[in-house]
Amino acid sequence: MNESLALLVNSSGVFVAMMVAVTVLLLLAERYLLNYGVCKVDINKGERILEVEGGNTLLHGLLENEIFIPSACGGHGTCGFCKATVTEGGGDVLPTEVTFLSRAEQRAGVRLSCQVKIRNDLKIQIPEDLFNVKMFAGRVISTRSVTHDIKEIRFSCDEPNEINQRPGQYVQIQIPTPDGPVFRAYSISSPASAKNYVELNVRLIPNGVGSTYIHNMKEGDPVNFTGPYGEFHLNEDPDTEIICVGGGAGMAPMKDIIYSIYEKWPDRSVWLFFGCRGTRDVFYLDEYRELAKQHPNFKIKYALSDPLKDGEKWDGETGFIHLSVDKHIQGDTPRQAFLCGPPPMIDAVMKILNDKGLPEKEVFYDKF
Repeated sequence: MNESLALLVNSSGVFVAMMVAVTVLLLLAERYLLNYGVCKVDINKGERILEVEGGNTLLHGLLENEIFIPSACGGHGTCGFCKATVTEGGGDVLPTEVTFLSRAEQRAGVRLSCQVKIRNDLKIQIPEDLFNVKMFAGRVISTRSVTHDIKEIRFSCDEPNEINQRPGQYVQIQIPTPDGPVFRAYSISSPASAKNYVELNVRLIPNGVGSTYIHNMKEGDPVNFTGPYGEFHLNEDPDTEIICVGGGAGMAPMKDIIYSIYEKWPDRSVWLFFGCRGTRDVFYLDEYRELAKQHPNFKIKYALSDPLKDGEKWDGETGFIHLSVDKHIQGDTPRQAFLCGPPPMIDAVMKILNDKGLPEKEVFYDKF
């Protein structure tokens, strides 16, 4: 019985090794024996036409031409960020893509660019904003802990020396790993007027590749990042009230939006709702209170969801933050909302805002 089991195990091991070897040989054969020549990639109906060497992925071909599609996993097909619409020449959707694409997206030709091989001419469509994304080389200007697990960190923009972001956008930080560089996305917390640096709020995730690396960075350390990315669009009408709702590191885009607004519209009405578990998760509250003294139409509501511990003092609200939104947002006023935080929080706030008559098109959100 033991001999049979050992023979079975050995046979299985040999089979797996043979399959791996065959896979490697096929990949090498495709790369070195098959010559696809130079292929054209037509972007946005002729807006840009690239000539790239066939055989590589679409993601690789775009990066070589400094068109930076969001991608966190280094092109391994595990993050689902690098979406592009392939209208001609992309072939069939692969099994590795199905998990990340809805049926509607598949029907529309949306693909993961890291899974599309360039074997012939392609026609694709990508958001116009991606033409403005750049790779930045910078360094750490400053770093400080704002809570027990969140650090505020600033990176200079050295090359190029200026970044132009809309309030609420994000950058992708390049993280070195033994398997090659990967990227992790973090929202910008500095205002749009800050052109020569970006500030982030980074929460430490246990064993997180990106957050662990960033939390260990020191002043002067080099950094590379791409950006800006993101689909948040602030309404420019000063009569439109802005509602910001965040939790944890979801503070970053809220801070960017709030300070960008008050640099341009000192009298604009803005609400900030921020949910924390306990007092040790509260940050920027004193800074916002000082800002509210200068701008009376800025209203701040922090709420703690966990019971207070013995000896703790808190003069703010308690309970989940969506309940504070429900309590304070009243009346039929033109509004726009920005939400950033855990999915349950976002879903609860979305329902309340919809019940109060705010159309979904006026709500921008980022779940993490």
